Amino acid sequence: MSKKAEKPVLLLESITGEEKTANLKPMDRAGGFDIRPGFYENNGAFAIPGGVNFTISSQGAISCELLLFHRKSPEPFAVIPFPPHYRIGTVFSMIVFGLKIDEFEYAYRLDGPYDPEKGLLFDKKRYLLDPYARAVTGQSEWGVHPKGQKPYSYKARVVRDNFDWGAVKGPKIPLQDTIIYELHVRGFTKHSSSGVAHPGTFAGLMEKIPYLRELGVNTVELMPIFEFDEMNGYREINGRKLLDYWGYNPVCFFAPNTSYTSEKEYNMEGRELKQLIRALKENGMEVILDVVFNHTAEGNEQGPFFSFKGVDNNIYYMLTPDGYYYNYSGCGNTLNCNHPVVRQMILDCLRYWVINYRVDGFRFDLASILGRNEDGTPMSSPPLLESLAYDPILRDVDLIAEAWDAGGLYQVGSFPSWKRWAEWNGKYRDDMRSFLKGDDGYAKAAALRVMGSPDLYPPDKRGPAASVNFLTCHDGFTLWDLYSYNGKHNEANGWDNTDGGNDNRSWNCGYEGKTNQPEILSLRNKMVRNACAVLMCSRGTPMFLAGDEFGNSQFGNNNAYCQDNEISWLDWRDLEKNQELFQFFRFMIDFRKRHRAIREDMDPVEFGFPCMSCHGTRAWDENYVWDSKVVGVMFAGRSQEEEDIVYLGINAFWKPQQIELPALPANRYWIPVVDTAREEETVIGQEEILDRNVYVMGARSVLICIVKRK
Repeated sequence: MSKKAEKPVLLLESITGEEKTANLKPMDRAGGFDIRPGFYENNGAFAIPGGVNFTISSQGAISCELLLFHRKSPEPFAVIPFPPHYRIGTVFSMIVFGLKIDEFEYAYRLDGPYDPEKGLLFDKKRYLLDPYARAVTGQSEWGVHPKGQKPYSYKARVVRDNFDWGAVKGPKIPLQDTIIYELHVRGFTKHSSSGVAHPGTFAGLMEKIPYLRELGVNTVELMPIFEFDEMNGYREINGRKLLDYWGYNPVCFFAPNTSYTSEKEYNMEGRELKQLIRALKENGMEVILDVVFNHTAEGNEQGPFFSFKGVDNNIYYMLTPDGYYYNYSGCGNTLNCNHPVVRQMILDCLRYWVINYRVDGFRFDLASILGRNEDGTPMSSPPLLESLAYDPILRDVDLIAEAWDAGGLYQVGSFPSWKRWAEWNGKYRDDMRSFLKGDDGYAKAAALRVMGSPDLYPPDKRGPAASVNFLTCHDGFTLWDLYSYNGKHNEANGWDNTDGGNDNRSWNCGYEGKTNQPEILSLRNKMVRNACAVLMCSRGTPMFLAGDEFGNSQFGNNNAYCQDNEISWLDWRDLEKNQELFQFFRFMIDFRKRHRAIREDMDPVEFGFPCMSCHGTRAWDENYVWDSKVVGVMFAGRSQEEEDIVYLGINAFWKPQQIELPALPANRYWIPVVDTAREEETVIGQEEILDRNVYVMGARSVLICIVKRK
């Protein structure tokens, strides 16, 4: 008589889905809990039926302990060592049964060799934050040191990932059709004038979605929202508290900043951010995250020690041969991005934000660091950048590089791209700032920048939308301050005005700072409108800083990274005061959307105009000389029978200039639609036909004309 066949035992790694977590049985007991080996391929901590899985990897550690804490408790209530046979390769993984995720917080302790000259800093007494933590505790109250905790003893929470996205999908806007609005989540609504119920939060930003729709932008770029410690580097200067306000100092890459929420989200961290992203998508807008993979808040040898230093210091950071930190970030340390372990973490992270938060794109801070080898040397084909360019999960998201770093590697126009990477075009900012204020020697450069910088981004090599054009961003002057100050005024930062950039290419229009002089204010308004008109009529992707559309000022501070106050917060009273400026921004954004010829090449028009062409005071004359102050750029194309021809004229001279527009066939004519020299009617409401294709442009003004059929 044959024996009854026994049910086969399945290895965890060989099964998927519900089978993986069904009927799992404990195999051992440690620290007062039943345990068994976990899911080695899934980093971080996540709930399963009956317990929680914990997985962490360390190349150099010889042992690992899991620490469990009651909420807000500084000391663990349980210490669970990973049994030696729970380690495969360099990965520790364990399922702990009987845990409910809302009843604990967790951290790790790793033991291993301590040899600073070799970059090994293992210390079995230190509490370490999980590099893959989905939520970080102790940071939910903005500007307050956690009470009763050891310095930098971060802990993590397990997060329920049950958010209902419904049928919401992103609008999937091509990059050349994107209009990026860069904002700081807290500063956007923190001022009392914002009128929102939840100032300074994701919820407060959500209340402003009707405003964003009215303005017309279709993509919101959020300054860093990964968990960061705003109290890192806390100082008091003249009674004013200075914080790490911008957030370019990440603590954890997978966790959202809980101090940006309007209420506590215990074990639901990220819910309010997801609600914001869903609401933006429902209103036709995409979301880009400003991400910081070039360094962490652990700093250099004198910096805090809370996560990566204790997990694998010599892997996560670029180290000198004697164990010190390379500092290509200007912030103390440099993430070792092209080490396979770090490269995988970055890819995992970006995938996580796309899958779980439906993010539409990423702007990479100091992205040239992502192309450095482990010894800091630049790489011609960095494996990290290539893997991100070809990753199937990231295939439809925007990848935008800030193509320089603090170590002097400037790659604007030469950033490795695989036709996937776009760049913040720093040359657009610099050349256009110089030309618009009347500097000599920039006419040819200005024409090229308006045409999408083909000298930097040949379309056949870089694609149609490699250039992200901007005149202002968080780093530097606001657009109003660009024409209100000749020099920076960063005294409030506490560094004797030595911090911040000196190459601002700004002009105060004849008076430094705030004034009530009508002629100065009128000129500043015109210069701001000039900048807006040129930006919206430039080939590439326009980006501008929140508040520029209504004349926001930072009082001359061009490095407000530490100013959590009226210097950085948007004062919404300026919206009413400068309503005409706001309406002009609205018009120009809409104008750009209505004129495809500005954004991309179309079929040629029947009378031979090229898709793009340069002009001077005379049509078709692009022989600019050193002191040329007039530039014209024409965009022309057609889609089926519909023509689209736009002429942008810029007179940067301080006197009026007569210009000649290209001659048209007898059945067509030029009409001006924008003339910033007209204070009362910058947007020309009544159709005017140009006589002899000639126009006299006012001093320091911008003209926009279109072609109509008779």
